[in-house]
Order: sequence, then structure tokens, then C-alpha cells
Amino acid sequence: MRRKLAAGNWKMNGTSAALGELDMLATSHPAPGVDILVCPPATLVSAAVRTVDNRSIRIGGQDCHSETNGAHTGDISAAMLRDAGATAVILGHSERRASHHETSEDVRAKARSAQKAGLMTVICLGESLLQRQATNTLDIIGAQLSLSVPDSSNGQNLVIAYEPIWAIGSGMTPTPDQIGEVHDFMRDRLEQRFGSGVGRSVRLLYGGSVKAANAAEIFGISNVDGALVGGASLTAADFGPIIAALEAA
Repeated sequence: MRRKLAAGNWKMNGTSAALGELDMLATSHPAPGVDILVCPPATLVSAAVRTVDNRSIRIGGQDCHSETNGAHTGDISAAMLRDAGATAVILGHSERRASHHETSEDVRAKARSAQKAGLMTVICLGESLLQRQATNTLDIIGAQLSLSVPDSSNGQNLVIAYEPIWAIGSGMTPTPDQIGEVHDFMRDRLEQRFGSGVGRSVRLLYGGSVKAANAAEIFGISNVDGALVGGASLTAADFGPIIAALEAA
């Protein structure tokens, strides 16, 4: 059985004052029935690890470089994240693919480095509204999945997050049938590539305007093993009900 995962992406939000929310979240979920991952800004990773203090929440980064070290001013390697106490990293988020012009090949190189460093990689895939309207969503997702995921992946070091770009922060959410179609497709592709054992063990998350009001419906969809949550993960009051809905699913 795949253990469900509630992952929070704080994006470029949060200073040390926000660590109180993390402490409240850990206190209110001392023994959760699902895995909880929070990915704060890089400046807070070490402090976040100290805040959760080996309780029920894992801490991750939001990006890493494909190289272990070198002349890459401003970048952070997977080994550095691991040294700071992180156990996971988000890669290929649509905001980085767009704003930093990251290709799926770039994401694959980063994921290979992260997995080698012992980090769980949360690789994001998603289509734009124009691509959705052109009805070639599965072609887009299939290409991203094939090119972004390294051959070293397995059920322990890989999580896939489907985040339709047009749903992120927009308040718009795909229909359950649309989400289910993509998640079933990704599961089938993973099984074809890695075999049924690995293919069935990789967790598939949905992301894009997930909130307490729609979480239960989303978690009832085929092959949805949890969520990658943006804005609603910034406070314990908003993230807690989503975690509870996942535990009840």
C-alpha cells in the first residue's frame, strides 16, 4: 500500500516568524495517518528542521542544482539541502519551468543529483490552459513524465505531482474526471516504464488550488495519493483540515 502524502510548498513566503505555524502543525498532528512534508524557502530549511525536531513532519527544499558543487552563485546543491536536514526536494514546478526556463531535461538532471544525495524527489508536471483546450493534455504530461524522471527512480525516491498550470493559485480546479484521467495515465506510464512493482509504488499527488473545501472530493479520485498544496499550506489552520481529509480518504 502506498502511504498517502500531504506536501506543502511555501514558495517565496515565510520568515522565521512563520516557524510558529510549523510548530503548531507538528503539535496538532503528533501521529498522523499520512506522511507530511513541508518545503519552506531555503533560508528556513535548517530552522524548520530544528522546529519539527524529529516529530511527524519532514522538511524539504523547493529546488536544487544538478551539480554537487562549483561556480554556481546563488544556487543550492542537493547535498547542501541534505546537510541542512532536508529529506526531499520539489523539482520542475511550473513556476520554475516558466520563470527560469527549465526544461524537462534540466529537471531530470536535478532529480538524478537529488536522488544520489538521498533526497526524495517531488517532480511536478502540468499543462497550460491552451494545451488543455487543445485536448493534448496527455501528450504534454506523457512527454514531461518521460523526460523529467531519471532511470534511478523508485517508490522511495520519486513522487509525481500533477499540477495543471491553469489551476495553480487561480481558484480553478479540474473536474474529478479530468484529474482521474491524468493520474490513471501517469500510473499506466510508470508501470510500463519501471514495471508493475515500482510503477504502483510511486505516489501521485494532485496540486492546484487544493483547499479544505475540495480536498475530500479530490482525495476520492482514482490514483490520487495526496496533494501538493501551495497557499493553504502556509498556516496550520488551513493545512490541518487538508491533512485530516487525506487521513479520512
